[in-house]
Amino acid sequence: MDRRRVVGQIRVQEIHLSGGRRAWTILWPEGAVHDEADRYLRRYEGEPGTQRTYAYLLVDHLRWLEREALQLSTVRLRDLERYMGIVGAEVRMPLGEPWRVGKRAYGRTTLGTAASVLKGFYLGLGAESRNADLQRDLSQVRLPSKVDRDRALLGHVTSTLPANPLAPRSSGRRHPKLLPDDGRGRLLGKLSTARDRMIVTWLYDGGFRIGELCGLHLADLHLRENAECAQARTAHVHICHRETNANEARAKTKHPWDLVNGVVHGGLIRRVSPAMIHTYFAYMTSEYPRTAATGHGMLLVQLGGDHYGQPLSAAGARSMFRRAGLRAGLGRVHPHQARHNFATAVLDASGGNLVIARDAGGWASSATVDEIYGHTDIHDPQFQAALRKVWSQT
Repeated sequence: MDRRRVVGQIRVQEIHLSGGRRAWTILWPEGAVHDEADRYLRRYEGEPGTQRTYAYLLVDHLRWLEREALQLSTVRLRDLERYMGIVGAEVRMPLGEPWRVGKRAYGRTTLGTAASVLKGFYLGLGAESRNADLQRDLSQVRLPSKVDRDRALLGHVTSTLPANPLAPRSSGRRHPKLLPDDGRGRLLGKLSTARDRMIVTWLYDGGFRIGELCGLHLADLHLRENAECAQARTAHVHICHRETNANEARAKTKHPWDLVNGVVHGGLIRRVSPAMIHTYFAYMTSEYPRTAATGHGMLLVQLGGDHYGQPLSAAGARSMFRRAGLRAGLGRVHPHQARHNFATAVLDASGGNLVIARDAGGWASSATVDEIYGHTDIHDPQFQAALRKVWSQT
C-alpha cells in the first residue's frame, strides 16, 4: 500500500504491557510502525502520561505532513512555523488551507508542549534525515533569564541555554479563568447525589486536579487526627501516582510513596477541610457500594448503569461538572477552574505568600504560582491601599 495515499489516517496505538503498564506508539494506515516516531516516543518509556501526550501531538503533525505531501527530509523551519500557526500560534505568514476543522486551537501551554515535541522529534532524526538546514535552525541558543537563574542551584547557570524558535512568545502573566464567587453554591444546588456534592467540595476546598481526585483510593485517606502514617497531625490525604488504576486516572506529580502494613506513606500530602470530611461520610454512608471497597478500593465510583460500582473516570467527573455548570447558568465550566479559585483564595488569606500557596495546592515551584496567580492588584494589601488612596477612598 502506498502510505502517501491514505491522508490523515496515521494513528496512535496504545500498547498494554505486563503489570498493567501501558505505552504508546504511532502506526501507518496499514498497521506498520512509524519508525521515526516510535524511536522518538521510546525516549519516554516509563513516563506513560508524557508519552501519550507527545504521541497525540506528534500524530497531528504527521497527518498534516501527509496532507501537505511533505517528506521528513524536506521539511524546513518555515514549514514548522506555518504548522504552529495553523494550530493556534501567532505567526506572520500565509497559513494555507485550514487544518483540524471543527477543533479548537491549541492553548498556550499546549502550543509550548507541541513546540518542544517538534524540536525534539526533528533533532532526533539525526543525520539520516539529510536535513542539516533544519537541524541547524532548531539548534538555537539564548542567554539565561532571571527565571533561569532563580531556578538554578545557587544561581549557577551556563552562559547559554537551548532556545526553541517554534515556542510561542511568553506573554508574562497568565490569567486563569475563575468561577464566580457564588459558583460553588450554584453548582451544589444543581447536584442530586452525595458523590457529586463531594467532588465539587473537594475540588474547591482541596485544590485537587481532577486526575488526582479520581485516582484516590480509600487507603489514601487519613481523615482523622494523628493518623498511623505520622506524616501530618491533622486530617489529610496522600496523592499517589499509580499507572494501574482501573479508570486510568493518574496524579500529575510522581512523589515516591509506599504501602507499609496497609498504611500509605509518602506521595503528595494534601490537607482536608471539615466540609470535605462531612461530604465524604455522606457519600460513603449513603451511596458507596460495599463491593467497591472490597474490590478495586477506589474512592469515586459510578452510581448507575451497567458499570455500577466501577471507578469513575476523570472524563466522567468532568462531564458531571460541566452539566452542573450549564444547569446553574455558569456556561461551560471545567473542574480545573475550582483549583484556580482555591489558589486565589489561599493567596488572599495568606497575604500573597507564594510558598504557602505552593504547598497547599501541590505545585512544584512557587514561580509557577507567582506567574499564574501572584498578581499584586489582588494579593498585596499595600498595593490595594495605594489604589484606594489614589481613588480618594481613604
